[in-house]
Amino acid sequence: MDTINTKLSFVELGKFLSQFTLNEQVQRADVLHNDLYFEKFNDLVMLSQSHNGWFTPEQVYFAVQSWAEALTESNLNEWLSKYDLSEMKPKTVALILAGNIPLVGFHDFLSVLSTGHKVLVKASSNDQHLIQFLSNYLISVDSKLSDYITFTDGKLENFDAIIATGSNNTARYFEFYFKDKPSIIRKNRNSVAVLSGKETHDDLVNLGEDIFRYFGLGCRSVSKLFVPKDYSFEGFFKAIYEYKDIIYYEKYSNNYDYNKAVFLMSNFKLLDNEFLTLKEDTSYASPISSVFYEYYEDITDLQTRLKNEAEHIQCIVSNNMSDNSISFGQTQQPKLWQYADNVDTLQFLISL
Repeated sequence: MDTINTKLSFVELGKFLSQFTLNEQVQRADVLHNDLYFEKFNDLVMLSQSHNGWFTPEQVYFAVQSWAEALTESNLNEWLSKYDLSEMKPKTVALILAGNIPLVGFHDFLSVLSTGHKVLVKASSNDQHLIQFLSNYLISVDSKLSDYITFTDGKLENFDAIIATGSNNTARYFEFYFKDKPSIIRKNRNSVAVLSGKETHDDLVNLGEDIFRYFGLGCRSVSKLFVPKDYSFEGFFKAIYEYKDIIYYEKYSNNYDYNKAVFLMSNFKLLDNEFLTLKEDTSYASPISSVFYEYYEDITDLQTRLKNEAEHIQCIVSNNMSDNSISFGQTQQPKLWQYADNVDTLQFLISL
């Protein structure tokens, strides 16, 4: 497969996706195949919530725009130029995709095709329509891709390697079942924020984006705060008030009511602003509508702990208080070269 043509096909897909935002959907004359796909895609976005109740138009349009911004020729060149793809021999790589947020498995799909391999996709029932639509668009741009893309609802067969994403429980099954295949097996991870108490109001507003985007369902969603001893949450609650309307979404509201009731019945002490609860807890994974927090006394000790427990952490958000930390508000907009679990997907695919 000509990886240059594949790259250019993804560039065209990026141009197509750039037409769709929450505020407006404007059809451009320079975009390929709009006559076939523009209205159908807009309809699909609006129908996505009927396929998965968490996929509101706002969340889907955000995911679409994130990919539109990523799939530019300059971004793809910067990403792929670090690798030698000249001697690639096509293999078939199976993907078992998660469905917690819109298009969550698209990076793996892009990576396999960009390295010249064939992709065999088992999509999640929670997110099977969007990625298949984008696949059909790519094939319209370059018909040769039809020989490189297969979707299946059944048992995965006739593949050379696998990338599978799931929970800690399903990961154990994956590791056993696919033990004879080269693999990347992804487990549960969560993201954290490290606060100093000196953050600006805008920092904390942006932190709200990291917490509430996709209703907190992503592995890049902040579910845990580390705060210094005697930290005051007043500024935090003032800043995240901008996200108060999230409580009007029924599925989120139901989770808020349920999880708050469970905490209170267990006599846990909570901080609460009527749309988010904060609970002091050593765990990383908090339920929807809640964020855990933990006090620290020495930042160096905390940095050491975060390094030692890196296998549980996807992102660390801070104002440079930890190695490789991400700026506030940026967790859900990773660059193409920022890999899940810090595992270089392209290097794995090149090594097959």
